[in-house]
Amino acid sequence: MIYKFKSKAAGDVIMMGPSGDDVLRLIGKAAAAKGIIEVAAMAAAMSAIGHAVAADEAARAQAETDAAGEGRSLAPREGVSLRQRAWPLVEMMKRSMAEGADIVWGV
Repeated sequence: MIYKFKSKAAGDVIMMGPSGDDVLRLIGKAAAAKGIIEVAAMAAAMSAIGHAVAADEAARAQAETDAAGEGRSLAPREGVSLRQRAWPLVEMMKRSMAEGADIVWGV
């Protein structure tokens, strides 16, 4: 499934299925063909994403430290980090909150 997040306050954000599913789970939403992120829930959603990004980056830093302690280097991260995947949606949430516009997908 492809998610196309829409808001009257920002351009569309498109995410491929697995990435969209992951981000929706982070903000307490079920992976679904249609949905809404209401303005009132956006601050909590951005906070949840921020905490998940911090945990992801801390885990990577710890893995790099452990690898360095063992005298080896950690392979480069494959693909796109959570921070990079979530950034467009977080920016959309910031703009949507400022203008009082909900974010929808699948409609």
